[in-house]
Amino acid sequence: MSLLNPDDHEAMSIGSALLTAVLATASVTSMSSVPATSGTPVSAGGPLPSPTTSARWAWPLDPPPEVVRRFDRPDQPWLPGHRGVDLAATLGQSVTAPTAGRISWTGVIAGRAVVVVGHDGGLRSTFEPAAAAAPAGTAVARGDRVGVVTSTPGHCAPRTCLHWGVLSGETYLDPLSFVGRAPVVLLPLP
Repeated sequence: MSLLNPDDHEAMSIGSALLTAVLATASVTSMSSVPATSGTPVSAGGPLPSPTTSARWAWPLDPPPEVVRRFDRPDQPWLPGHRGVDLAATLGQSVTAPTAGRISWTGVIAGRAVVVVGHDGGLRSTFEPAAAAAPAGTAVARGDRVGVVTSTPGHCAPRTCLHWGVLSGETYLDPLSFVGRAPVVLLPLP
């Protein structure tokens, strides 16, 4: 998750490390697990959500927003990249849970308000800059308000945007794959 100036690679690495540490310690209440199946699609970056998982996810902004900047997985975890997507937003716009879960952490990282929602299967959504609409521990259904977009300047300046990240453990996934908008990537046959 790019928390600082995208040209400041050292600061970005520190910001990403700080967010990863916070997310690793955030208490995520375990809900019913989604069992892994041998038929799970796999990309070069790891497993992709199954069609049944994608059907249960929605955009965190309504109406579905313009994607200002797409996911860009770094070649190595410590290298610069874009660990989520930037969605065009307006100040004060409601941020909603893309699927059912529980708000697992709220606070400020690198001067920006952050909301983290834990989901089934160990997945977590992160939103910034977003001020929490409910305290950590609150259960949310798909579409429930979890926060509002704040006026904190971000890397979309002068535009206002919401950065949405999705993690599985410490691995960032492309949030657009959960709403059926990820680019198609063909892999060679084994």
